[in-house]
Parts: sequence; C-alpha cells; structure tokens
Amino acid sequence: MISTGTLGATRYMVRRLTVADIAQIEAVQKDVVAALEDKAILQPLDRSELENIVGGNGVMLGAFVEDMLIAFRALLDPLDDDEHLGRDGGLAEPQLSSVIYQEVSNVHPSYRGYGLQKILASLIMNEVDTSRYQYVCATVMPFNIASLKDKFAQGLKIVALKLKYGGKLRYVFMKALNGENKKYSEVIEVAMKDTTTQQAVLKQGYVGTGMYDKGDEWIVRYEK
Repeated sequence: MISTGTLGATRYMVRRLTVADIAQIEAVQKDVVAALEDKAILQPLDRSELENIVGGNGVMLGAFVEDMLIAFRALLDPLDDDEHLGRDGGLAEPQLSSVIYQEVSNVHPSYRGYGLQKILASLIMNEVDTSRYQYVCATVMPFNIASLKDKFAQGLKIVALKLKYGGKLRYVFMKALNGENKKYSEVIEVAMKDTTTQQAVLKQGYVGTGMYDKGDEWIVRYEK
C-alpha cells in the first residue's frame, strides 16, 4: 500500500497494480469511455499495453474503495518508441533513454470531483527513479481540457503540436525532473483552435505554459 485517504466519508487506498488487476482496469476504462460525450478524447490501453506496463515496463497505481478499483494512473518506459516524444522536445538520441511517459489516467465517473487525478499524479511521480529518468513526456488531444489542466498543473510544458500515432493531432508535453525553473521574458497568447499559429510559435522556440477560458474560446499561453 502506498497511501490512504477519504473521499467525503468514503475511505480509499492506493497501491501498485499488477497483472491480476487488469480485468478491473479494463472495466474502469469501459465505464469512463461510456461517460464521455466525445469518445475520441480518450485512447484506452489494450490488454497487451496494460500487461506491458504492469509487467515491469512502467508503473501503474490504482485507488480502491474496499476491493473495487475506482481510478488508476500509469507511467510507461517507451524504450525505442518509433515516435519518441523526447525527439519532439528536442532531446538528443542519447537522452531518450532517460525519458518516461505519463500514460493514461482514468477516474470512474462515480468518483469524480474529489481530485483523485491530481492525487494519483503526485503519488506516481514520487515512484519515478530520478537517477534513471530525467524527463517526463505526455501527449494530449487539443480541447481535452481536463487532461491539459492536469499537465499544466504538474509543470509540464507544450513543446510540440503535431500529428502523432496514425495522424492524430496532439500536444506534446515535456518536463525536466531536475527541478529547473526557467525564466521567460516573452509571452504570446494563441487560440487553441489556431493550430497553424501555435505550430509557428513553437518553431520559434516558445513553449506552452498555461491556458485560460476567454469565455468564447480557450487561449494557450506561450513563453520563451
């Protein structure tokens, strides 16, 4: 067991997940997808991907109420990923082995509103061996607001906006785990729907550091 807490009056506990938990993981994924208005927002992991992570090529933490899985979060060592996110962030080939990915994060619809995604983010990043991994990367679909907020809250920054994994438009996020806190002097704000301008400012060396709701559209803040 890694941690315990309460959701209102309900107690929960967090532990590492294993192959024995895969059926429950798949059940939570199914319920999460069923509750989404836009099914494209979430790309569920298939059984082989789940087995790869819990089998030792990553870390997956799960939150349980009694014996029922209600939320999980995963990290994956991408090894020699053909579309390695570290390259998108400008890392040299020798640095790619020091990258770990933030993978899927799911909270069962019945247990939303308690901050479980944020809690699991903090707990799972504490599990990272920082002597081995120096960078964390992730991809997020534009307008997946909850996931974008999650990444920015953890200090990850947008380093690319491009087609990944079979032509799907994704933000690529990256963060150095050595605690560096770069100071920026220039700011540009761009509408999230304006892909072309965002790609242009990223090529100019800007990184995405935050976003806000203007009322009629989402705005992404870029700095360098």
